Amino acid sequence: MFNVFRRKKRLSPETDPSTVAKLLSEKLTKSGTDLATLSKIKPVLVVFLRHAGCTFCHEAVADISKVRQAIEASGTSIVIVHFGNEVAATKLLAQHGLQNIETIYDSNQLLYEAFGLKRGTLGQVASPKVIWRGLRAGLFDGHGIGRKQGDILQLPGVFLLDDCQVVNSFRHKTAADRPNYVAVSCRLN
Repeated sequence: MFNVFRRKKRLSPETDPSTVAKLLSEKLTKSGTDLATLSKIKPVLVVFLRHAGCTFCHEAVADISKVRQAIEASGTSIVIVHFGNEVAATKLLAQHGLQNIETIYDSNQLLYEAFGLKRGTLGQVASPKVIWRGLRAGLFDGHGIGRKQGDILQLPGVFLLDDCQVVNSFRHKTAADRPNYVAVSCRLN
């Protein structure tokens, strides 16, 4: 049985920029294009999910579906990064009309580490406040309560990548944080 609390071999917290550049060139989307190339063509909103069973990830995909047109109209593309079950992630995206959006399956979570996304504490993923917000999002807002898959302590995040540089970001402090995807997709001056 997979232990969701075990630590995986990860990059160091001070990831070397050459390692990040290498990962951007190596990690391919489902269409076979790497993040480095995509970000040189136009800005890319890179959305890191936790896992397909996560209520907050269901909410995130629904939120992205609602604002996709505004983000893409501004000249920014969207890439979803996940480490969970590929079939479940594909199904989740299709349920929200995002079946043709670019995705990256990052099974070893190296991109998460390269972008500085940490594994949370139990308080960051299962505090009473997080649980309450999860129940509200899952039951009252209709995002469902899913089965835990993979590393439940991994925190998500959202980054605007332009020409291989992060120009805006939102790093979750808890699993329950809800970013403004349109605001993150705007380049900071």
